[in-house]
Amino acid sequence: MTDHTDPTHAERTGEELIARVREASDALRGEIAKVIVGQEDVVDQILMAVFCDGHALLVGVPGLAKTLLVSTIARAMDLKFSRIQFTPDLMPSDITGTEVIEEDKATGRRELRFVPGPIFANVVLADEINRTPPKTQAALLESMQERQVSVGGVRHMLPEPFFVLATQNPLEQEGTYPLPEAQLDRFMFQVQIRYPTESEELEVMRRSARKDEVVIDPVIDAAAIREVRRIVRHCPVPDFVLRYALRLVRSTRGGEGAPSIIRDYLSWGAGPRASEALVHAAKAHALTRGTGVVTDADVRAVAHPVLRHRILTNFNAEADQITPDAILDALLEQIPVTGESESDRRLSDPMLRDRA
Repeated sequence: MTDHTDPTHAERTGEELIARVREASDALRGEIAKVIVGQEDVVDQILMAVFCDGHALLVGVPGLAKTLLVSTIARAMDLKFSRIQFTPDLMPSDITGTEVIEEDKATGRRELRFVPGPIFANVVLADEINRTPPKTQAALLESMQERQVSVGGVRHMLPEPFFVLATQNPLEQEGTYPLPEAQLDRFMFQVQIRYPTESEELEVMRRSARKDEVVIDPVIDAAAIREVRRIVRHCPVPDFVLRYALRLVRSTRGGEGAPSIIRDYLSWGAGPRASEALVHAAKAHALTRGTGVVTDADVRAVAHPVLRHRILTNFNAEADQITPDAILDALLEQIPVTGESESDRRLSDPMLRDRA
């Protein structure tokens, strides 16, 4: 767990680093619970994305407090928060910013000045991201991947840390523009937000009736988040866990020996970015639960949010009402944790690897 390139980490034991991540996670959960009732899995997945320096897409029907959840997380992290309401007439410059002509009253000289858009924040809520055309959706691609904005041939770096937490309503079809696969792949997690339980909904009603004013205290700042990200990034992963994650991802691509459910219901599988995200998320899952030992159980725990938006189902799946989550359930049952497949053997054998 020790990062030898960082002197602050070198002076601390592995137990102290693990405890730091767990404390940050628990503190954030406690503040969020002041406002959000239930949804523990949703909160955990968003926090894991933040700790992995990733973005998250929140999918759920209206009224499930998606916007409130994101704004509460931003307040608890003491970060600059910005909300962008995506609409059909939204333009790229409305997100990234634009150049304006500014005149110096003393000299009369005119020059272009860049006025930053709402994307220049630490936590950006892209609300109803699928309600804007692809041209505007694409304005987020450079920001999400490169952490920068290019306007007029000039690159403007975004603040650090930077997270895009987008929301999407799965019910609306008219007037919406589905996100292209290239942009979906930029989201580390797709988080499914479901209806609350009866007891949780009752508690929501009680809180709403009281109208109590809730104060969210900042419990973590940008420097602490950067430290947690370094701890997660340098957490070691056993080789068998890496190979298990690799088998899961590669099995979605079909080919010889792939489970029948893949051949029958998938037209496209997950790419290499999914493999990286799966392992990184598994490390965050282990650390937020107070252990620095990453196991196959951590991989299985994050497989659905990491992979569900990276696999493309075909017409047969739609006709048989087979969802990506159902396909992933089958994969997790069928793909062994240990044991070599032909592809594993090629990776481990130098002679076979050279021939591949």
